Amino acid sequence: MSFDTVLLEKLRSARHLVVFSGAGMSAESGIPTFRDAQTGLWAQYRAEDLATPDAFRRDPVTVWNWYAWRRAMMRERQPNAGHLAVARLERLLPEVNVITQNVDGLHQAAGSGSVIELHGNIHGSRCFDCGRTSGEADGANGIDIPPRCTYCGGMLRPAVVWFGEALPMQAWQRAEDIVTDADLFLCVGTSSLVEPAASLPRLARSRGCTVVQINPDVTAHDAIAQFVLRGKAGGVLPGLLAAAWPDDS
Repeated sequence: MSFDTVLLEKLRSARHLVVFSGAGMSAESGIPTFRDAQTGLWAQYRAEDLATPDAFRRDPVTVWNWYAWRRAMMRERQPNAGHLAVARLERLLPEVNVITQNVDGLHQAAGSGSVIELHGNIHGSRCFDCGRTSGEADGANGIDIPPRCTYCGGMLRPAVVWFGEALPMQAWQRAEDIVTDADLFLCVGTSSLVEPAASLPRLARSRGCTVVQINPDVTAHDAIAQFVLRGKAGGVLPGLLAAAWPDDS
């Protein structure tokens, strides 16, 4: 793939780069997107029917076990070339922040040091009643399913954002702040369907930031972006870095 010379210069001279990633990036590591059909024991369920507070109240054991299955699957996956390229950008530019809609922790596993997780992290847990975080979701005593909060005795739930819930206020405010300050915004592997996260590219463009869309498919973000790179993150991002810094090993 060839790259516009104007884009390459904007990347090399970026003062503050924001990478905004979605499910398409994790899919390249073998993690199904959220709405993909369930398999095996879970084939009879729709993901949307398991990822709500009401579903947890109604059947906490089933919801906990589904997330345990998803955690185990994600734990076997590794960062792909796209994740690694994003992490490498941190040593090439003055400031790089990652804002992700993914809950798998692959950006951190790849080495990215500044990651805002808008939808939480599946590997953690928090109390359904008091809201206190409880670290690793698999750090339960192996007796109670779901495990219990050591502070109030309430049921622990996955530390992710469910349908009908607001994004974590601190994470969202931080995301808005860094987008407002950025001069280059890479929108990678996101469908532009999930709000309010999908509003971030619009915010970036409204603040005069250069927006680059990286996706194999057409999305609503194409109309916002000054540059559209049609392809998967694992191919486009390493190629983009090689073109911008050909002498960097």
